[in-house]
Amino acid sequence: MLFLRQRWKWGPFLARRTVASFAAFNSEGIGSGTVAQNHAVGAARLSSEAAVDQEEIANLARDFSRRELLPFAAGWEAEQRFPVETLRKAAELGFAGIYVSSDMGGSDLSCRDAALIFESLAYGDIPTTAFLTIHNMVTSTIDSHGHDDLRKSLLPKLTAMELFASYCLTEPNSGSDAASLTTSAVRHGDEYIINGSKSFTSGGGLSDIYLVMARTSSDPCTSKGQGVSAFIVEKGLPGLSFGKKEDKMGWRSQPTTNVNFDNVTVPKTALLGKEGSGFKIAMRALDRGRINIAACAVGGAQFCADVAKEYSKSRKQFGKSIGSFQSTQFKLADMATSLQASRLLVHNAAESMDNRLERATLDAAMAKRFATDAAFQVSTEAMQILGGYGYLRDYPIERYFRDLRVMSILEGTNEIMRVIIHRELDKLHEQQSQM
Repeated sequence: MLFLRQRWKWGPFLARRTVASFAAFNSEGIGSGTVAQNHAVGAARLSSEAAVDQEEIANLARDFSRRELLPFAAGWEAEQRFPVETLRKAAELGFAGIYVSSDMGGSDLSCRDAALIFESLAYGDIPTTAFLTIHNMVTSTIDSHGHDDLRKSLLPKLTAMELFASYCLTEPNSGSDAASLTTSAVRHGDEYIINGSKSFTSGGGLSDIYLVMARTSSDPCTSKGQGVSAFIVEKGLPGLSFGKKEDKMGWRSQPTTNVNFDNVTVPKTALLGKEGSGFKIAMRALDRGRINIAACAVGGAQFCADVAKEYSKSRKQFGKSIGSFQSTQFKLADMATSLQASRLLVHNAAESMDNRLERATLDAAMAKRFATDAAFQVSTEAMQILGGYGYLRDYPIERYFRDLRVMSILEGTNEIMRVIIHRELDKLHEQQSQM
């Protein structure tokens, strides 16, 4: 087959993913063209009351993904090269300060807007998009909790990605039990002295700004979470160092290291919010982060589904395309159903967050748990449809497979998502019983 001899050719596939193709969609959700067309509508087509500008935002992100991410992602991974200039191009479109207020150079958009953006970008490259979600976690936290001088000095540069930002919560001995962190920040006059180590930091060593959670109270009467504060630490400070670049299964274009603090001194103005409020700040950021990672998972998995659909049309066995076999059709149908269910959960969680509903944490955990598991399963089924070719690096499926695998681990493992879901359901049940 021509498809097999020439391996993976981007041109014809990308050409079908133009904005003009969005119109090819009927009431059953079946396009006159490719599955990629269906995705374009499914991701961007909003409920009837939604504003037109959300479609425009999604289209903008999709076009950027098609032009600036998809054709280059495999090369970035092969070279383990972090695409700094491409990220700065994304920042020019407002994607580096999505939640940040406009007076600080941000886009001042909603969580729902962000979900559309990140799904569209992750279709082209998961690791680069995932870093953008982390960068946005930090910028929004500074905007919400930083004092005016800190906001004015950092946010314009962060939203332009003149500076890059990383989030430091996980430690070698505190992963899922994040509140047990031991990195300390001791107050001395108008300064804090930070000691400890953070692990699995995306952008470690490359980023310029680090949002660090550290323990400011060792009072045994204070709960583990209440004794944590949030600080901004700038690269280059004496005592700040970085571990080796981790050799990861996926996300290979994105550097991940330990971040070490040896008597790192920061001014009291580096404190975000009040002393002792850091854990709440961290969890609030993670709620948004989980929705964004779920959106990334949907985007990456949609790419896998689209590739599998295209391949099933071209690959012939027993005298006919494998897409004509019912077993393949069932796989593709289940993949599409899982993706749409995931997408709806993500959008529901985003709306809960935007509307500040009490169940926002619950909805974020549900979306993250379901979407990331479903996305990895979709990539597995896509690889199965491609057979041996899906296992080769000549094709993109194995890369997306590896990049999607970590989604059920980071931003809180999916086991912890289940713990959160159960806890939040108990809270809602208790509230309802008191009504």
